Amino acid sequence: MTADLRDKVALVAGATRGAGRGIAVELGAAGATVYVTGRTTRVQQSDYARPETIEETAELVTSAGGKGIAVQVDHLVPQQVEALVAQIRTEAGRLDILVNDIWGCENLFEWDKAVWEHSLDKGLRMLRLGIETHLITAHYALALMIERPGGLLVEVTDGTAEYNATHYRLSPFYDLVKTGVTRMAWAHAQDLAKQGATAVSITPGWLRSEMMLEAYGVREENWRDATKAQPHFAISETPRFVGRAIAALSADPDRARWNGQSLSSGELAKAYDFDDIDGSRPDCWRYLVEVQEPGKPADVTGYR
Repeated sequence: MTADLRDKVALVAGATRGAGRGIAVELGAAGATVYVTGRTTRVQQSDYARPETIEETAELVTSAGGKGIAVQVDHLVPQQVEALVAQIRTEAGRLDILVNDIWGCENLFEWDKAVWEHSLDKGLRMLRLGIETHLITAHYALALMIERPGGLLVEVTDGTAEYNATHYRLSPFYDLVKTGVTRMAWAHAQDLAKQGATAVSITPGWLRSEMMLEAYGVREENWRDATKAQPHFAISETPRFVGRAIAALSADPDRARWNGQSLSSGELAKAYDFDDIDGSRPDCWRYLVEVQEPGKPADVTGYR
């Protein structure tokens, strides 16, 4: 399926790197005008101290065929989000797609820590970055989006509702953020349906983000070398895969049928018939349950 979003305006909140960047680029490849936000620019870094910038993301959007517009925003600051939406209103006059991908917590969560063991400061900061930012952004941006019927809100999380319902995700803080975002999308869906708009949550699979590739000491070009250390990494996917999922969903005139649902990149690849940029079609969340968690040898046959 080839998405056509040439007349659409999108905001990808949290597009500096990772899934946000992949989503922005694929919306651009479908022809959309895409506002990309984040805290890191070429002249100012966030506490991540990472090299990726929102200007780079905007340039990738434009190179892909859309129009990328970078705006530095800290989504914890309501005044900055309000100014962002005012800018979109002035420049574009509309907002058709809002993707809430704000995160920024890779350095905050602690694996397998009970609430009394986990840093309280880091845990509460995670709740602010992973939930409060989404609500602030929705508060301002959805008011513009609903001025035209047919808008789409996508809340990006980690894990489907089905998977997370039976799996404890790292710690109470992380678990609450990731399940909370899914519920948030469902709640927004109840309000947006009355306005002729749609809301969903979506999860990528095992993401080959910049930080994940670095953790394994590989690049996208040789990512399979990482399977020597972690064979199940064979089910991983690029950030562009979830981007293609959202682009396909955005271009679907019948997207309201998904309203309120928890979706995955692999599920939407089947529904809309698209592949990742390497030609594969991974189904990570099914693979985790059927192969990795039962302790079977890595085998992506039937899952890619």
